[in-house]
Amino acid sequence: MSVDSDDTSGRIYDPEADHAFPDERLNAVLDIITADEEIQAYLEAQNINPVARKQYNDHGAKHIGIVRNRALCLYDLLKQGGVEFNGAADHGLDEADEAVIIALATTLHDIGHVVHRDSHPYYSIPLAADILDDLLDEFYDVRQAVQIKGEVLHAILCHHTEENPLTLEAGVVRVADALDMERGRSRIPYKRGGRGIDTVSSQAIETVTLSPGDDYPVLVEIAMNNAAGVYQVDNLLKAKLKHSGLEEHVRIVALNTREDGNQIVERIEL
Repeated sequence: MSVDSDDTSGRIYDPEADHAFPDERLNAVLDIITADEEIQAYLEAQNINPVARKQYNDHGAKHIGIVRNRALCLYDLLKQGGVEFNGAADHGLDEADEAVIIALATTLHDIGHVVHRDSHPYYSIPLAADILDDLLDEFYDVRQAVQIKGEVLHAILCHHTEENPLTLEAGVVRVADALDMERGRSRIPYKRGGRGIDTVSSQAIETVTLSPGDDYPVLVEIAMNNAAGVYQVDNLLKAKLKHSGLEEHVRIVALNTREDGNQIVERIEL
């Protein structure tokens, strides 16, 4: 597998591109998120506890940007593949609201870190709820705002806990959180300077790309420079894919790209 590091396909959501879903409402919400001072302040502040105080990996604005982009690319591929989502639909909301739910949940899923790294999804819930009350008023009436808010909070709760997603929108958020694993950006917390498997394996992942699969709507391709990367794929991505509701729609292929002949593992399919 050869991946161009400059290729943004399956990696960065482009609001100007054609998508397999109505994107006008999503793009308007993304503009609001970017301009919202409170949200941007949270994205900065939420990195202090995990990074500065516990010396874990990044959980701030960069992480949020990566996860939101991957989530929207994943969602787009699933829609291209004809997958039907149920979060917005169960309320009678528009198809356009599916991507809004995903974008808001990925943006706010980690703000609970401002309280503590431990159990942060539960702290994210009340903080996100307050932000959503203000933000959703611009786009929805009271009934719709309550419905969207509930779906966003559900996705936030299910991104990192033992709570299993009940919607595919929440499943996308859960899986996308694990896709931020390139070049030391593991979602499995590790100590800076450590030599344990969490740290070593996190450095092994070179690139993660999403594309249409032959037999599945989504093919996730992972290039790794060391067999230790299998630990990330198995204990992070595979674990989050399990019970996400997306298992039958996503195929994961990891390849060891080392060229020195020292390949304990050359290819793994999940």
